[in-house]
Amino acid sequence: MDDFWPAIFALAPTVLIGLVFWFIMRALIRSDKSERKALAKIEAEERARLGLPSAKADVS
Repeated sequence: MDDFWPAIFALAPTVLIGLVFWFIMRALIRSDKSERKALAKIEAEERARLGLPSAKADVS
C-alpha cells in the first residue's frame, strides 16, 4: 500500500494532459462541424436567392 500514492502521483500528470488534449481536439472537431453546417446554410440561401440548383443536385 506504500507504493499506491506515489504511483497515482506519477500517473496523474499524464492522465491530466491526455484529458486536456482530448477536450481541445473535441472542441476543434465540434467547431469545424458547426462551421461547415453554417457555411452550407449560407450557400443554400445564396443559391436559392440566385435561382441556382441546390448543391445536393450537383453532386449526383
